[in-house]
Amino acid sequence: MGIHYTFGANKGSRLMEKKAKREKRLAEKRAKKQAKQGSPKQKEDKTIPIDQVITLDHLTNPDKK
Repeated sequence: MGIHYTFGANKGSRLMEKKAKREKRLAEKRAKKQAKQGSPKQKEDKTIPIDQVITLDHLTNPDKK
């Protein structure tokens, strides 16, 4: 039972390591969340305006505006 005297002596260092690990994990999570929110992909509006007549060209070439 003589080896247990070091448990309390190392408590502070274990707690600091645990806190650093938790903060690192939270920082990575925040960075991932900001990266996801920061760059949303804008979808192009490919609808045809109401005042235009829909032709066969609109249906066959949807990329052409």
